[in-house]
Amino acid sequence: MVSLAKRCCAEMLGTGLLVYFGAGAAAITLMIAHGTNPGTPFNIGIGALGGLADWFAIGMAFAIVIAGAIYALGNISGAHLNPAVSIALWATRRFPAGDTGAYIISQFIGAAIGSLLFAASAGMDAVTIGGLGATTPFPGIGYGQAILAEFIGTFLLMLVIMGVAVNSKAPPGFAGLVIGLTVGGVITTTGNIAGASLNTARTFGPFLGDWLLAGTNLWMYFPIYVIGPVLGAVAAAFVYDYIHAESDPR
Repeated sequence: MVSLAKRCCAEMLGTGLLVYFGAGAAAITLMIAHGTNPGTPFNIGIGALGGLADWFAIGMAFAIVIAGAIYALGNISGAHLNPAVSIALWATRRFPAGDTGAYIISQFIGAAIGSLLFAASAGMDAVTIGGLGATTPFPGIGYGQAILAEFIGTFLLMLVIMGVAVNSKAPPGFAGLVIGLTVGGVITTTGNIAGASLNTARTFGPFLGDWLLAGTNLWMYFPIYVIGPVLGAVAAAFVYDYIHAESDPR
């Protein structure tokens, strides 16, 4: 069995890549929008010029990097890359508590490193204009609505993970592709509600990067991206187990 230290390194690396390329795509979209329409604030810029195509492009960036990370690192750590996934697997007794805590810390560290590396690569415009791709509720969206959108999106993601990665009867070789495309689809549809984080670490990295680099302080929104994804993932895992109780033994 792979040591916990190596598995945590894999989680850190995979989550860092997810944030660098996925959240980075959101930041680049805002920077492009700002160049076309100076003064566009980052919390309404995505979709303002390109419509749904903006969110599709961002969703595909996430889909590709998530699929790549799963195929590259899944055999090492399982490629959770998401605290909500680790917590859901722990809640359904598929993952030990000690490893769960270590994975979550590694995911948060990886996300922070990925966001800071993107800022170093793209320059301060990535912070001041792109917000490092941070997720926030869009204008007209309340706190409860944002939590609900994150809950539903993560529910679907975890349901798919259970079906294609956890279920021992799933056809091999498709997990990375299907999970990545699921994330891409959820982002395309719900991105303009609350940013479609689906992942507490994915939000934590840009929030921390913005805060450290004198960008916008967004911590008031952080509970949305803890409550929604964690509850959505846990609910999906239990629903999956209930539906498959007689046909899909663990």
